[in-house]
Amino acid sequence: MIFTLNIVISASVIAFASWLSGRRPELAGFIIAMPVATLVALALSWFEHRDAQTTITFARSILLAVPISYLFFVPFFLSDRLNLGFWECYLAGITLLGVGYFIHRAVTALI
Repeated sequence: MIFTLNIVISASVIAFASWLSGRRPELAGFIIAMPVATLVALALSWFEHRDAQTTITFARSILLAVPISYLFFVPFFLSDRLNLGFWECYLAGITLLGVGYFIHRAVTALI
């Protein structure tokens, strides 16, 4: 039940932002940048596991991951200088997220 609710809420937020991006891309970007997914995921995690420490650890992991996840946007930021198209930026961003995962894993192991 919780899993299904999680899917419905998450999909609804993403679908709404995608729809809104055609009309108000700046507002859609702001909504996606907000920690909406984090708010939902943390609450659903607590309801599913009823374990405060697990949910707190989850929140700490998210806090560390947010700045690391910005690596995805670096190729888009440098696209003009590097003469990259959308798919090149996208694939490079995904690759940088892979690198970011290992950085996140190393940092969380230290804490």
